Amino acid sequence: MADWRDILLVDGYNMIGGWPDLAALSLTGMQGARDRLLDMLADYQAFSGLRVIAVFDAYRVPGLGRSFVQGKVQVFFTKEKETADECIERLVGEFNHRRRQIYVATSDFVEQHVIFAQGALRISARELRLEIEENQRQVKKAIEPGSISSTRHSLEEKLPPEVRKRLEDWRRQ
Repeated sequence: MADWRDILLVDGYNMIGGWPDLAALSLTGMQGARDRLLDMLADYQAFSGLRVIAVFDAYRVPGLGRSFVQGKVQVFFTKEKETADECIERLVGEFNHRRRQIYVATSDFVEQHVIFAQGALRISARELRLEIEENQRQVKKAIEPGSISSTRHSLEEKLPPEVRKRLEDWRRQ
């Protein structure tokens, strides 16, 4: 079955370089920074409902041109002599003919001017990070102990005492 969801294409190394915690993590090993980014994107995908595709320049890893799924995020490592920007442009061309919105998270606005001219919407590294953090706050708030009981009230709690008394009298009759 075809996937008709809106799509978020993420230039992976742009996000790693643009987010201070991931940039620091990359100093100890790029794999750890990539895995952390993919975990964050998987959580974001689950909350937002978007189909998330992360693209990495393959010159930093072996296995050029491979694709796999990690945590429901589709991951692309570019082909030999293909940049992440070129891969994103190719993917937008493949997905653009369907009726869906395509978002591109990148800091390379100039390199991506073609896809933005075709209607893709740009999200900067900072904007994506703020959106991910807001989603994390909403999820934490929803799963905190007592959050359900504090927002759900029974009908009885909403009624004035005199109305509750009258209803109880009717019930007993």
